[in-house]
Amino acid sequence: MSPRPSIVIVGAGPRGTGVLERLAANLPELYGDGPLDLHLVDPHPPGPGRIWRTGQSPLLWMNSRAEDVTMFTDETVDLEGPVLPGPTLAEWAGIDGGAFPTRPQQGAYLRWVYERALASLPASVTVHEHRTTALRVGGPREGRQRVWLEGGATPLLADLVVLTVGHLDAEPDPEQRALAGFAARHRLVHLPPDFTADTDLGALPAGEPVLVRGFGLAFVDLMVLLTEGRGGRYEGEGDALVYVPSGAEPVLHVGSRRGVPYHSKIGYDLDGEQPPLPRFFGTEQTDALLKRTGPIDFRRDVWPLVDKELGWAHYHRLFSTHPERTALAWSDFERAYEEAPPRGAELAAVIAAAVPDPADRLDLDALDHPLDGVRFASAEALQHGLRDYITDDLTRRHDPAHSPDAAVFAALLSVYGQLLRFGKRLDLDGWWHGFFSYLASGPPGPRLHQLLALSRAGVVRFLGPGITVETDEERGVFRAASAAVPGEWTEARALVEARLPDPTLERTGSPLLRALYEEGARATAGGLLVVDPDDGRVLERDGRPHPRRFALGPHTTARGGGAFTRPRTGGVAFRQNDVTARAALSFLRDLACRLPVPLSA
Repeated sequence: MSPRPSIVIVGAGPRGTGVLERLAANLPELYGDGPLDLHLVDPHPPGPGRIWRTGQSPLLWMNSRAEDVTMFTDETVDLEGPVLPGPTLAEWAGIDGGAFPTRPQQGAYLRWVYERALASLPASVTVHEHRTTALRVGGPREGRQRVWLEGGATPLLADLVVLTVGHLDAEPDPEQRALAGFAARHRLVHLPPDFTADTDLGALPAGEPVLVRGFGLAFVDLMVLLTEGRGGRYEGEGDALVYVPSGAEPVLHVGSRRGVPYHSKIGYDLDGEQPPLPRFFGTEQTDALLKRTGPIDFRRDVWPLVDKELGWAHYHRLFSTHPERTALAWSDFERAYEEAPPRGAELAAVIAAAVPDPADRLDLDALDHPLDGVRFASAEALQHGLRDYITDDLTRRHDPAHSPDAAVFAALLSVYGQLLRFGKRLDLDGWWHGFFSYLASGPPGPRLHQLLALSRAGVVRFLGPGITVETDEERGVFRAASAAVPGEWTEARALVEARLPDPTLERTGSPLLRALYEEGARATAGGLLVVDPDDGRVLERDGRPHPRRFALGPHTTARGGGAFTRPRTGGVAFRQNDVTARAALSFLRDLACRLPVPLSA
C-alpha cells in the first residue's frame, strides 16, 4: 500500500503559520479530501515561535501599531488562492488600534491564528507537532526526502519540505572571535550579535560603562531591559518625560555607523490623495532588467530607479497636499520629472526649480548619512546635538505637514515587492536592508521619548557616527571613538553588539541550513539561500530548482520588507506563501496521479 503523502514544515513561527494557513485555504481546490500528513518542526511554540513567544517580558513591544498587523489576506493581495479575511491584532485583542502591543500580545494572536488554521483543515489531514530542531534534509531529487530531527532515531519521510526557519543564531565571524578572546583574557564582558530578549544581560554590572555598537531595534530592546527591566521608571509624558533610576542600571555608551537611532514610526495616517504606485520602478522596469543577459548590479542598475520612485512618491504628495510649498504646476513638474534621468544634475535642477525650500526636497544620501562631516567641540556638545536631532525627528514624524515622509514609506513597501522578483539575479546587500529598516521600520515614538529621558538622566550616552572599537591589551579595556568628537575615547570593561546575527549560510547556527549549503544549495554573495522567485523552490548551484524543497523567510532571497503585513497593502509575503502552498499541493496531487493503484483497491 502506498505511504500517506506528507509535507514537513521546518519552522512553525509566523512564516510557517502563514504557509499553513495558505495550505488550508487551497486544499479544497487543489487536493480535495485526500489523506495528508503535515509535520511541523520547531523547538519553540507553534504560532509565535521563538521571537514572539508569550513567555518573554511584557516590557518589550512590537514596533508596529496593533491596527497595522494582520495575518490574513484581503482583496489587495495578488494571489490565485482564495482570499480568507480575518481580524487584525487590534480587532482580535480588542485593543486600541494606535497602540504598540507587547510581544506577548502578538504571540497570543499568532497562536490563535495557528489554531484557527489547524481547525480549518479537513479530517483527512493529520498534523504532527515536533518540538525539536531539524538537523538535516536528505534524499534524492526525484524521491522522498528525509528530515533528521534532534533526538530522533529515524528521520521523517516527506514528499516535500518547506523551510520557514525565521531568524537564526550564527557562528561568530573573525572579528567577533577576536573580541571574545580578548574579553576572556582580561575577564571582560563581550556580548556578540544576538536576540536581545535571549541574551544574558546579568553580566552587565550596575553603574559601570558599557559600550554598545548598534542603534537599531536591538538597541531599543537592550535599553528597555537594562532600565525598566531593572526597576527604573518614567514620570510625566512626551517632552516632559523624566526617568527615575533604580540604581541597578549600567551606563550605556551607544554608537553606530550613522550615530543616530532609526527614524521614529510615523504618528499619523496618510489621508487624502495617495501617490499612484508604482511609477518608475514597477513591473515594466523590472521585466526590462530581468531580460538582460548580463549581471544586474543593485547600485548601478536598480538604485537609480528606486531613488526616482521614492522621489516620485514624495513630490506627488507634496504637490497634492501642500501646493503652497511648490513653485510649478503639477503637470509641468510631472513631465519634467519623468523626462529627467535618475539621480543626475538635470533631475536636481528640476526639483530645485519646483521646490523652493531645501527642507521640502528628498535627499536620500543625506538621510542615510545625517552626521557626515559634523564635528562637536566636546562629548557634552554631542549629547546636546543628538538630543536636538532626536527631538526634531520626533516632531517631524508626528506632524502631517511632513506627510511626504509617509508617502515615501508607502513607496518603500512597493519597491520591496519589486525587488523580490529578482531572486538570484540580484544580491541585495546588507546596506539596502539596513537603509530600509532605518527609514521604515524604526521604533515607536514613545521609545524615542524614553531614550531622550535616559540621555538627560545620564543612563545613555551618545558616542556618535562611524564609531571605532579597539582593544587595549595593556590596560585590559575596550575603547571606542567617533570622528564626530576628535580625540575623545570612551573606555569600558563591557562591549555589546546590539544587532541581529547576519543570516548567512556560511555561519548560520542552523545545522540544517549549513548542511544544505555544503551539499549544493546556492547562496548569494551575501550568504542568503537562493530560491526561485516564482514559487520559493530552493535552487542548487547548477541553477536547477529542487522539485521537493522550498524555503521562505529572512534567510532566503524571498525575504520580505517587514516582520508583518499591514492590511490593504498588497501583502507580498501573503502572495509568496500562497504561491508556495499551491505549488506544493499541485505537486502532491500530480504525484498521486502517477502512483500505481494499490492491489487492495
